[in-house]
Amino acid sequence: RPVLVGSYSALAPLHPGYAEALFEVFARAAASATTSPVDVWKYLPVGPFESADKLREWIGGAVADRSRFYMVVLDGPDPAGARPVGCIAYLRIFPSEGSIETGFVTLSPTLQRTRTATEVHYLMMRYVFELGYRRYEWKCHGNNLPSRRAAQRLGFSFEGIHRQAAVQKGCNRDTVWFSVIDGEWASRRAAFEAYLSDANFDASGVQRLALSGLTRPLLAA
Repeated sequence: RPVLVGSYSALAPLHPGYAEALFEVFARAAASATTSPVDVWKYLPVGPFESADKLREWIGGAVADRSRFYMVVLDGPDPAGARPVGCIAYLRIFPSEGSIETGFVTLSPTLQRTRTATEVHYLMMRYVFELGYRRYEWKCHGNNLPSRRAAQRLGFSFEGIHRQAAVQKGCNRDTVWFSVIDGEWASRRAAFEAYLSDANFDASGVQRLALSGLTRPLLAA
């Protein structure tokens, strides 16, 4: 089970010991948030959780599922000292087909729209293609417009919509599919690294080039 370390973040295997800290960050509003704490869970099959104990119980069951790999998102490059600020997972893991999905993207409001959040996705994607996977998937609820925009900003190409794919929390779910394939990784890597470089941010931390401007020309038609 890997630990992925970047310049601004790290990812480590999720375990129930993170429940208290994660519950607190999910409940905390931030000025840069694009959603409320409840909305973090709106399009997921679980949550929001009413207590840290309930979240701990769910984490215990999730990490016991060996067909998936859940990771905690940490707000610094030192896994031992950084704070947990979200979680994310590898899903639909098919080594024989060379296909794997990223999902359960559950980031604290404090992390949304930050360079750290972008680096988390870069680390996840880089690890997959360095392992030799051929296809990296992103799927989301059809009504989840922020997730659909995020997928394409991160270099995933739109593939289509599976209509009435599921019933989730008592409501219909159309599922939207996106992907990056191995032959596209070099261009995505260059875009991520150009965006994340110190040269792309001024002294106040404001970006000079948007990642979407770097990835939009790369998307499959």
